[in-house]
Amino acid sequence: MNTKGIIILLFLLTITGLNIVLSGCERVVSILPDNEGSQTMDEEIPIGVVVPLTGQYAEPYGIPMQRGFELAREEINNAHLLDANLTFITVDDQSTVSGAMAAVQQLVDQGVPAIVGIALSIQLADAFPIAQKNGVVGLSSVSAAIGLSSIGDFIFRTPIAGDIQTSVGVTVTEKKLGYKKVAYIYDSDIFGETIRAVLRNALEAKGVEILTAQAFQTGTTDFSQQLTRIMDEKPDALFIYALAQEMTEIIIQGRAIGIPDAVHFLVPDLSKDEVQKAGDAAEGAIAFTGWSSLSNTPGNQTFVQNYRAKYGIEPEPWAAQSYATLYILAAAIQKAGSTDAVAIQDALAQTMDFPTILGNFSFDPNGEAIYAPIVLIVKDGEFQVFE
Repeated sequence: MNTKGIIILLFLLTITGLNIVLSGCERVVSILPDNEGSQTMDEEIPIGVVVPLTGQYAEPYGIPMQRGFELAREEINNAHLLDANLTFITVDDQSTVSGAMAAVQQLVDQGVPAIVGIALSIQLADAFPIAQKNGVVGLSSVSAAIGLSSIGDFIFRTPIAGDIQTSVGVTVTEKKLGYKKVAYIYDSDIFGETIRAVLRNALEAKGVEILTAQAFQTGTTDFSQQLTRIMDEKPDALFIYALAQEMTEIIIQGRAIGIPDAVHFLVPDLSKDEVQKAGDAAEGAIAFTGWSSLSNTPGNQTFVQNYRAKYGIEPEPWAAQSYATLYILAAAIQKAGSTDAVAIQDALAQTMDFPTILGNFSFDPNGEAIYAPIVLIVKDGEFQVFE
């Protein structure tokens, strides 16, 4: 069975039991509310937005997320896709866990039916239980750490969970690159022990040996010790699990200390911004991601053009995922025909094969995203499709 077949089979098994389809046109949501949703909406629908607008995660995550949300809101309101306009109550989480918790509590107290955003998994783990406890929908557009679906039935995520992303990435890259011995370096604060188990299982299934695993903590700037140990083991490939700032430094420092170009860097969530900052060191790096500007998924090229026109830059993955997130939420509100959080939660849970710029999108029974991951490779400083 080819890789695409494996992905499709995995997803079909995962979504067995979901049977209500939300459908849309190429660029905008076109779902008509069922008769079951008869509650009249107010003239405005307030949506809570939690993003880091200050602090260390503002530039790589928060500002792109805000741009994606804003572009989607403008399009949805201008196209009159709902009986009322979406409005935002945006709260800066200040790039901290305590800030995210305070932001979610503030929005719950203000009575919003749904909250979107949350950049980091460590924030989501502590902040979204507040939404769950109060019966408010929490829909993360970026966080993808493994194991967070257990928070509750009001919590959903649009990024592909790290276990699916890793499993598919290993399947695709091992087949083409043929690596037999690998190492990995990971942020123990963000990815913890869960990624160790997932990566180990995916690699062992392919007969690949793990030579060493090197951990570090968020905020580390000097990776020379970990990378030297890795280089001494002479792996065929190096997996890098890190946030944006540390990711860039690991790529740069890894090549600087002498890890040869023949050792492939496999980097989940590597974006164009990190590639540009890493420069020549990023050449040949391979990304596992949920979105690419190269994709011909429904409405994606229109999104890329509109984003360029509005902001004067290329869209970042976090902007794209946030853009898709608001369309998914708007479709659920329209399906529910109501601003009641319980009705929206029920409509979200029934989302299946909804056309988005990420691809045909579904939620599994745990509120986790289902769509096909993408594998990219850096060539001449630009992303190209790996397979």
